[in-house]
Amino acid sequence: MTRRDLTFDEDASITRLLRSLAVEGVTGQEKAIGQEVVRALVEAGVPRRAIRFDQANAKIPLPTQTGNLIVTLPGTRPGPTRLFMTHLDTVPLCAGAVPVRKGRRIKPAGKTALGGDNRTGVACLVTMVATLLEHGLPHGPMTLLFTVREESGLWGARFVDVNDLGKPALAFNVDGGSPVELTVGAVGAERWDVEVFGKASHAGAHPERGISATAVAALALANVVKDGWFGKVIRNGSEGTSNVGTFGGADGRPAGQATNVVTDYARLTGESRSHDPRFVRAITAAYREAFASASRRVCDHNGKGAKVRFHTRLDYHPFRLQPDAEVVRLAQKAARGAGFDPVLRVTNGGLDANWMVRHGVPTVTFGAGQRNVHTVEEYVDLADFRDGCRMALALATVEA
Repeated sequence: MTRRDLTFDEDASITRLLRSLAVEGVTGQEKAIGQEVVRALVEAGVPRRAIRFDQANAKIPLPTQTGNLIVTLPGTRPGPTRLFMTHLDTVPLCAGAVPVRKGRRIKPAGKTALGGDNRTGVACLVTMVATLLEHGLPHGPMTLLFTVREESGLWGARFVDVNDLGKPALAFNVDGGSPVELTVGAVGAERWDVEVFGKASHAGAHPERGISATAVAALALANVVKDGWFGKVIRNGSEGTSNVGTFGGADGRPAGQATNVVTDYARLTGESRSHDPRFVRAITAAYREAFASASRRVCDHNGKGAKVRFHTRLDYHPFRLQPDAEVVRLAQKAARGAGFDPVLRVTNGGLDANWMVRHGVPTVTFGAGQRNVHTVEEYVDLADFRDGCRMALALATVEA
């Protein structure tokens, strides 16, 4: 395939990236970065009337400063609408990040994460639009979607109204490291939390009168581990993962307040993941049963056990696109036209693409240079960031 000319202003793209990295916007607090993206889009030549925020934040059951940012652009040639998307938010570890360019990388100046996940996607899409408008490149109608609260549960993508997106036929999501790896499938996940209600008593004078919520939780987790339901889980040909995220008391306090009091309350949170939705539920069910069983084993002097309340919430559905799906074929064609040798992959992490596919919009995800995300060792690989911008340009201009 003939390699296409996908030239763009690389210096300007890196300037945009540094600007976006410098704006704090941890998950749920995306107002400032949303306004920065609006400024960058207007500077690139996008009419202000084409830019708006939706009301998804009013539906999200967590405090969220603003809705998703949506941009609609008419095409210079006819065709179905293509959706390009990324997320605005970063993980809390990125709070206070100061980006510094060091050779071929951008790193945080201090002991924070950087926010390349997903400011690389933000700068990539703004660069794509700026280049299309500056050079008058032919493209079909397109919508850009910058989602909120991806890092805390894919909430923006979950509650976006597809009718606000111009009825896209397919979508491309920028989120990851390598622009040549095309993610065509991802796991589904459930989140769970369990409350254990024990009974307080003096741990020295009358421990037998108490019911230790800590002991109940410890027994339950020990059984989960012993029975093979913790971490990587393999059962009867099915695979998945599970994890316990927090173990504490009420309102973020410790489980228990003193060593001489039997702990009367504990709350734990966790998750279950698998590419098989039935296996996700099976993993969660194993945790539920473990806590129920443990609550009957820890009793007071009258034989009374603890009470357990176990709650689950679907986080996102799994998906797997077929290799011959139009969106996959188009992504591969664009990648080859950009000079890449694309690789199809599936991931054990959740993506905004999980919800877009559920909304009926088949979505392929590619990366733009983020590395070691969610750690203080995070950095952006500028070579991959540039290639991510080229990939976005290729996807915007390639003909079906």
